[in-house]
Amino acid sequence: MAEKPDLVQRRQKYIQRQIELDKRAVNVQFRGLRPEGRGPLNRDGMPKLPVGQHEVSNWPVLDLGEQPNIPLDRWQLEVCGHVANPTMFTWEQFLALPQVEDVSDFHCVTTWSRYDNHWRGVRFKMIAELAVPDDDVRFVLCTGYDFMPGTPVPYTTNLPIERAIEDDVLLVHTWEGQPLPREHGGPCRMITPKLYAWKGAKWIRKIEFLSDDLKGFWEVRGYSNTAEPWFDDRYAK
Repeated sequence: MAEKPDLVQRRQKYIQRQIELDKRAVNVQFRGLRPEGRGPLNRDGMPKLPVGQHEVSNWPVLDLGEQPNIPLDRWQLEVCGHVANPTMFTWEQFLALPQVEDVSDFHCVTTWSRYDNHWRGVRFKMIAELAVPDDDVRFVLCTGYDFMPGTPVPYTTNLPIERAIEDDVLLVHTWEGQPLPREHGGPCRMITPKLYAWKGAKWIRKIEFLSDDLKGFWEVRGYSNTAEPWFDDRYAK
C-alpha cells in the first residue's frame, strides 16, 4: 500500500532534520575536553581503549537476574511515542528491513571492553526514518523484555536522539556470524559503540520517541545519564 503524501513529506522533513542533528555536538559538558584512553585511534578518532577500561577476549554476561526466552514467532518490536507512523514489527518484518554489517567495540561500565565485534542487524536510524518522529522529539526510551525479578519493573534506558541515530547504533540479531545468544540479549538487542553498553537494551521490545528526557533503569539508580566512555562518565555527578 502506498504511503500517504503527507507522511512522505513529513519523512523527508525528518530526514533533513536528522542530517542536521547528526552534525551537532551531543554532549556540551565534554565539549573541548580531550578524550582519555590508550592505544591507537579508532575510526572515530578516539583511543581504542577508553580510560579505566581493560580489554577482554571473552564476552561477560550481565543482566538483571533473568534471561527471557522469546520465541521468534512471538517476538515483536513496538515503535511508538511522538511519531507520525507508529509501527509494530514482527520478526519477519524486522528481517525484511535493510540489513547492515558492522565491526565495533563494546565497552561495559564495569571496566571491560571487547574489541572488534562483528554484527549484523538494522540501523536505529532506519527505524527512526520509518517512524517519522515529530519535530519536538529530543530523546528515545528503549524497553527490554526483561524485568527486575519479582517486580513489574522492566529494563529501560534512555538516549538523546542525536546519539541513537548515529550510524553504528544497531538493532543486532547476529554476532560473529551466529544468531545473537540469548544470554546477550538474543534474539535482538541494541548496541551503542560510542557509549557504555548499558545504553543498548538487551531483548529489546519497545522504542519510544519523546520530547522530554525520561531516565531509564540504571540512570535513576545513580548511573550517568550520558555514559561517555572516554570521559570516565560512569555515575551521576
